Amino acid sequence: MSPTTAAASVPALSPSSAPAATGAPADPLHRLDARAASEHAHIEALLRCWLRETGTPVTPGPLRIELPTAGLALVTEVTHRSPTDWHRFAPTRLEGPGGPLGETADPVTAVALLATEAAVRGGSLPGGPGGPGGPGGVPAGEVADLVERTAESVRRVAAFLADRRTHPQPPPEVDGFLDAEQALLLGHLHHPAPKSRDGVSAPDAAAFSPELRGSFRLHWFAADPSVVSHDAVAGAPSLAGRDTVALLAGLAGHSRDDGRVLVPAHPWQARDLPHRPRIAALIASGALEPLGELGPEWWPTSSLRTVYRPDAEVMLKLSLGLRLTNSRRESTRTELLRGLEINRLLDAGYADRTFRAHPGFAVTRDPAWLAVDEPGRAEGPEVTGLDVAVREVPPGIGGLRCLVGLVAPRPGLGRSALGELVARLGTGAAERWTADYTDQVLVPMLHLYAATGIGLEAHQQNTLVRLDAQGQVTGAAFRDNQGYYLAASHLPGLLKHLGAGSSTLALADDAVVDDRLSYYLLRNQALAVVGCLAVDGLADERDLLTVLAGRLRAALPALAEAGPDGDRLARRWLTAGTLPCKGNLLTRLHGIDEVLAPVDAQSVYLDAPNPLREAAV
Repeated sequence: MSPTTAAASVPALSPSSAPAATGAPADPLHRLDARAASEHAHIEALLRCWLRETGTPVTPGPLRIELPTAGLALVTEVTHRSPTDWHRFAPTRLEGPGGPLGETADPVTAVALLATEAAVRGGSLPGGPGGPGGPGGVPAGEVADLVERTAESVRRVAAFLADRRTHPQPPPEVDGFLDAEQALLLGHLHHPAPKSRDGVSAPDAAAFSPELRGSFRLHWFAADPSVVSHDAVAGAPSLAGRDTVALLAGLAGHSRDDGRVLVPAHPWQARDLPHRPRIAALIASGALEPLGELGPEWWPTSSLRTVYRPDAEVMLKLSLGLRLTNSRRESTRTELLRGLEINRLLDAGYADRTFRAHPGFAVTRDPAWLAVDEPGRAEGPEVTGLDVAVREVPPGIGGLRCLVGLVAPRPGLGRSALGELVARLGTGAAERWTADYTDQVLVPMLHLYAATGIGLEAHQQNTLVRLDAQGQVTGAAFRDNQGYYLAASHLPGLLKHLGAGSSTLALADDAVVDDRLSYYLLRNQALAVVGCLAVDGLADERDLLTVLAGRLRAALPALAEAGPDGDRLARRWLTAGTLPCKGNLLTRLHGIDEVLAPVDAQSVYLDAPNPLREAAV
């Protein structure tokens, strides 16, 4: 039986025949052609970044951003003011001393001007982070790099929109889970270059892009066992009694009688690896042999490097040396080990209190990994480049949808998938859906943190929402082998439970983990539901914030019981005037690789107004 056979039937999320209520017909994203819509989407994302990272108050009506370094200004109108920062804007123009410079501003010109404005201030923004104790100056070349990456992102999004408008329906082989993975056409709505992908040609993009519904065969290498490390959780159901080596050989559909180990790679990575001295030396020595394409086609999910087949028992997370948003996506050895540590903790019952309290919540497991090492280096390199993490296919995957695919705008096609689904549920559905979401998705993650000290980096892409046949929320799953924080106060208890002397989880002071979860769980994840439904015209955002605050307040006793001071974070969300927020414009300008940076310096963070505060009073 395939993993999707027994899944719950979720209503199809086909494109709406009419634009969203707030998107008719003057909304530039819906009325413009694909290129112009892409340019407008990038301007909107850039404005959201600037307004958030400068702490500029936003009100409906005219908006003027002065650029004193250039003697110019960006002028637009706020058409939808959002407490959760899902602002919408009219077409934006550039003005000089003599008046408007053209009808609309080009996003590449706009990012050059705004990035330069930030750079001349030493890498800080007026009213935002910087100055004493803040980030240092912008490294040489970062402004030009951001401009180049924005231009590339604009081109890619234009191609995605044109293709999706021409082919709005998925092909028959794409199931509901994969359809949601392919829905993120615009990318991160608070990033200046959300779809930049260095080094991907147009032919490659057709195969590698989930937005273009691409698919490809994996490339495989045969490696001498002496240069391979691997491990797996004994008894993991998805391995069906096999070790990692046997599992991968089966997926390749290729057997060898020389004892060599088959190692998969993304096609882009497979072309790049032989140019790296370490891999080139292994190939020259005969310890590593490129085999080319083997096995059936796989589909990229929203992360690009995790691949999926509706008929396979596992997914594969591969290293990919492309820079995507703020970092290159190559797995560190610590991340590969972390997936197994989480498995062993869960098997040992470390999170049972949370799973008993929230039976609809699950953590998707990564029960095995394999990587090519350097000869004689027992622990392997920190970044391997040629490795794979094996990910389970969650039970009932047909009912799971990644949140990022649900809330993603669909320019020219109508409401978001979430907006379309909730509109079908009738009057009051937005409030009910938000309440269910809070209870079934957000609160279990808070409970896990309170009970175990494990904080999930559960941004929209890592959050899977389980839906029933009517589209109501019934549960959730978290996925990632990278995004596990551990509050330092819980380290002794975790090590005792694990029976180990150290942990691979991202250890940080409790206050740092609180800050990260305030961004990822609340601002990036849960508030996206509120912002999306309001932009789609299905409810007043303040009403949805009131619902969210009310459900958090109702959960406080259970969180307090889950662990010492277990309601601390939820209470902060309900009462604090400001909450931490990541600044993607500044993070990008400072050239920070979030995969390799220390936990307490992964990104540029700032304090921004807490939209729940008003609703919680």
